[in-house]
Amino acid sequence: MATTESKRERKPSTSAPITDFQGPVGPEGITRPKHKRTVTGFGAQEIKSVEASIPEPQRAAWKKYSAKEFTTPDEFEQAVVKHIETTLARSLFNCDEAAAYSGTALAFRDRLVIEWNRTQQQQTLADQKRVYYLSLEFLMGRALDNAMLNVGMKDVARKGLSELGFRMEDIVSQERDAALGNGGLGRLAACFLDSLATLNYPAWGYALRYKYGIFRQEIIDGYQVEVPDYWLDFNPWEFPRHDVTVDVQFYGNVRKYMDESGKQVSVWENGEIVTAVAYDAPVPGYGTRTTNNLRLWSSKASHGEFDFTKFNSGEYEASVADQQRAETISAVLYPNDSLERGKELRLKQQYFWCAASLYDIVRRFKKSKKAWKDFPNQVAIQLNDTHPTLAIPELQRILIDQEGLEWDEAWSIVQSTFGYTNHTVLPEALEKWSVPLIQHLLPRHLQIIYDINLNFLQYVERNFPKERDMLSRVSIIEESNPKMVRMAYLALIGSHKVNGVAELHSDLIKTTIFKDFVKIYGPDKFTNVTNGITPRRWLHQANPRLSELIASKLGSYDYLRDLTLLHKIEAYVDDKEFRKAFQDIKYANKARLAAYTLEVQGIKVNPKALFDIQVKRIHEYKRQQLNIFGVIHRYLELKAMSPKDRNKVQPRVSFFGGKAAPGYWMAKTVIHLINQVSKVINADKEIGDLLKVVFLEDYNVSKAEIIIPASDISEHISTAGTEASGTSNMKFVLNGGLVIGTCDGANIEITREVGEDNIFLFGNLSEDVEDLRHQHFYGDFKLDPMLQKVFDTIKSGMFGDAGQFSALVNSIVEHGDYYLVSDDFKSYIDTQKLIDEAYKDQEAWLTKTITSVSRMGFFSSDRCIDEYAEMIWNVEPLTPPKQNGA
Repeated sequence: MATTESKRERKPSTSAPITDFQGPVGPEGITRPKHKRTVTGFGAQEIKSVEASIPEPQRAAWKKYSAKEFTTPDEFEQAVVKHIETTLARSLFNCDEAAAYSGTALAFRDRLVIEWNRTQQQQTLADQKRVYYLSLEFLMGRALDNAMLNVGMKDVARKGLSELGFRMEDIVSQERDAALGNGGLGRLAACFLDSLATLNYPAWGYALRYKYGIFRQEIIDGYQVEVPDYWLDFNPWEFPRHDVTVDVQFYGNVRKYMDESGKQVSVWENGEIVTAVAYDAPVPGYGTRTTNNLRLWSSKASHGEFDFTKFNSGEYEASVADQQRAETISAVLYPNDSLERGKELRLKQQYFWCAASLYDIVRRFKKSKKAWKDFPNQVAIQLNDTHPTLAIPELQRILIDQEGLEWDEAWSIVQSTFGYTNHTVLPEALEKWSVPLIQHLLPRHLQIIYDINLNFLQYVERNFPKERDMLSRVSIIEESNPKMVRMAYLALIGSHKVNGVAELHSDLIKTTIFKDFVKIYGPDKFTNVTNGITPRRWLHQANPRLSELIASKLGSYDYLRDLTLLHKIEAYVDDKEFRKAFQDIKYANKARLAAYTLEVQGIKVNPKALFDIQVKRIHEYKRQQLNIFGVIHRYLELKAMSPKDRNKVQPRVSFFGGKAAPGYWMAKTVIHLINQVSKVINADKEIGDLLKVVFLEDYNVSKAEIIIPASDISEHISTAGTEASGTSNMKFVLNGGLVIGTCDGANIEITREVGEDNIFLFGNLSEDVEDLRHQHFYGDFKLDPMLQKVFDTIKSGMFGDAGQFSALVNSIVEHGDYYLVSDDFKSYIDTQKLIDEAYKDQEAWLTKTITSVSRMGFFSSDRCIDEYAEMIWNVEPLTPPKQNGA
């Protein structure tokens, strides 16, 4: 029997319903009812009528006492002392550096909030298209220093803090890095938020509010040990929005019935409800009043903290079980998914975040009272990699199940709304989820995914009737055991544009993983946006003296908003005064890293040595193993030399840093080997300062700001064709460090910009990689003799128990050397010798570094965002109105 039972809807947040103010409310002398105000604000149309309804005296009173930004050291000090005394309940006598940081952060937060409110009101009133950037990671780094620089108030704060008895450097160092990411994916997203605000684009970021982030890395006996990162002990940069909540559903079943008009309706019912709570963080632009928003979702049980009935009957653990299960969703970034429960938790995380974000985006759109066909004209959603792909079936579900649209109309809206950024060509890194897992966790979404796939495959068959084999290759459902959902294919099919993040990468995705899709959709669906970095953080904040030197020659800091102006400093490449200043700044940055290394790692290094740095996520494709094998080779060569020959050798310090995923055993083995080699070499008095090896533990954004400006050479040595882009390569060159790298990712475009003479390239090319791999298995694979000697040394036990490293060695010797370490080893060693020779001529080296810095204007995230805005999002900037003559 058909039933018309109403479908279950998510609990609305407190912004609905809205009261319209039209006409008189009652007879004269009777006061109006209380103003209906809402947590999440009104739509553009309602704001005008609400504003008109508020009596003038109330508006005047509100305006009179509205918060104002500090502009002088005195006003800043007043704000800091007020927060220390009233918000923190401290006094002059117990205000330590942590309290001074908190007071300073709260004073700047107040300032950002004023701008944030204005920005949101202006964007709502303008009612134009907005960008929503969905990224599982946002590696934001420290917020205080960034806020001070972006609002142009660092000198005011420095003077004010000094008068209160504190040093700026001590206060800034009190802040914990926001643990919302792990590597380049998250840092790119953070740079993009900075550029979106700086360029005045209306935009929000959406992610999860991880309680512990990824983890804090400790090195114990040479091994990586993961410990929780309690970064939320005190976080002044977030605003809990306990009234902005979304109920997110899991499990349950789907019931289908025919409604009165004969239309089939699907209702997802029963299952478990988890509540998403919003936390907002302001994102200030540089040199503008625009302050955008990063909204993070935290998970909690939908029916309160704990079950009183169970508690009263003595079941104390069970009474909080629901709460604990709910909270695990937003506890940790990338929970270990080597177990089935870990896989389920990761999928739960992804849906929870996508569902809450989509609900928020749809709610905001509905306030505009526009027709659904206008949704893509108001909303651009960018998927940063495959993690947010569930947003595609989720939006389709909202449109057909909850809003009653027909399938084709809804699907047209979905495809016009989403863009997808691909970050990898590694097949193992393309996400897949098992059909039984999705069936169990998200039964309605599996039905929608199957329907999307059916429609797509029918389209393919109509257009390519003779290519039956193509159907199984492009199907979203992989016919394996168990069947798998290919998330990259779903993201591609559900988006109107797919972009790679470097020219080589964008070409590779069209010729490898997405080759069939180029044939189906044509090349226009695919584009390239080469990654970039924000010069505000990666030059101005990380290297203020170099930033100041450049500004002194260019006449202003305008280049921080238009990085292409950097090319003008090439005119000073022969200027003696400029060269001396540039060299002094590099030496000071190296001395700072040397002091940090001694303080944190207890290892003394000489700033006059060549600083060779590789800091990034530890992964076999990034080839930290090639680097450490090269270090062992260098050590063996030094040991074999006479003291006289050693005197001619260029001293070098090899720095490593980065985290291995908790379940990635091989990457952890690489970390262990680096630390064991470090222990042996650093203790060898015969070698002394000629070679030192340092592993900097718990690498993060704040540490990168110390490490990157100190590099002479940095290593970006991934197997050709495996690194999508890389952004750390850009950061190092912008700070006057040269690159040793393969022809991979953005290294190719950096070479084009800075010139082949100013970069050290080595190794095989991406087009030869597959042939070499094939040869390893079916041809005559001979290990490089120099590398064989390195392996013999490892096996001899020089660096501890050789059995600990047997899998790492055997992956190359016996298991096909997938990442071509042996093939590239001689080329790598020869190129390192070229670097030693080049570095001896300090004048020529200095010319290379200055030239390289001057040619990095292309690699700004501002340029990326403008390209996204024009080619993918079709959005316009919204310049904030001038305030108080400013």
